[in-house]
Amino acid sequence: MARPVPPDVDSVEPYSPLNCTHTAMRQASRQLTQVYDNAIAPAGLTSAQAMLVTRLDELGGAPGGTGPSLQALAKRLSIQISALTHALRPLVRDGVVEVHPDAKDGRIKRAVLTEQGMKQTRQMYELWQGVNARVDDVLGSGKGAELRELAKKVASPEFLNAMGRSATD
Repeated sequence: MARPVPPDVDSVEPYSPLNCTHTAMRQASRQLTQVYDNAIAPAGLTSAQAMLVTRLDELGGAPGGTGPSLQALAKRLSIQISALTHALRPLVRDGVVEVHPDAKDGRIKRAVLTEQGMKQTRQMYELWQGVNARVDDVLGSGKGAELRELAKKVASPEFLNAMGRSATD
């Protein structure tokens, strides 16, 4: 079935997938993911896992600590708890992260990095610094910072509210 074109539009070009913000962002995200995944692979982590262990460390999940609850970690990552538990499975299996019940309330699960996980996180961070600087160089003068600011705006609760959505939708 042919797509209807509004009468005030002379060309279908505005309806190209590349003019769709969602499509353009997904393509850019996939490409950046490949670049970062390749760069940090020697640390034994994917870029998605790197984000998770970095947030875990930020929230007090260093070895020997109590670590954040899975709910707090999921909220910080802006993902559902089921997605977090799925993402944690290979990290737990590979000895990067430990998940344990809270000392006071066994229904609450907490996550911490293992010593091995902390070592991999440090190695990943060194590799990440190099690839992040290279991406900024390739994008050109200030464009990396602009891209990050725009991404933060799109990821903000204010953007969701303006779009008629909430973080829990």
